Amino acid sequence: MTSNPIDTEKINKAFAEYLALKGLRKTTERTKIVECICRLQSHFDVETLQTKLEEDNFHVSTASIYNTLELLMNACIIVRHQFSTQLIKYELKSAAAHHHHVVCTHCGAVREVKNDKVMRVMKDVKITKFTMEYCSMYIYGICSKCKFRLKHNHKTKEK
Repeated sequence: MTSNPIDTEKINKAFAEYLALKGLRKTTERTKIVECICRLQSHFDVETLQTKLEEDNFHVSTASIYNTLELLMNACIIVRHQFSTQLIKYELKSAAAHHHHVVCTHCGAVREVKNDKVMRVMKDVKITKFTMEYCSMYIYGICSKCKFRLKHNHKTKEK
């Protein structure tokens, strides 16, 4: 979860400008989806977003959610994370730029890790014919819970 305050008004304004630029309508559904994403302040999937909207007594079709997420990605407001073949999450780009992700290859758990040293190093990285907007790193390995279980199971099998 991010500790940076989310400026919902600024994000809504940027999205409205993007929609106007593309000649698309600013609908109530799109606005509600953006506001809900800003309230979540963490990784989310389509199902979580739809559940939160339903809890707010606001019904939106799954297709509308997917379409709006696509627009938000094109507007560079959110980013899509694919931590595994099955695990797809989204996050506000402004939040994603401030942390990295560790992903357990056994249980699929995803945790955010902030490392200022890595962020400083990445700011100084120059890539030929490329302008970096932000950086997010994925580190794959085994979480401590799975490592303990694997070690425990291995000991049990030896007996």
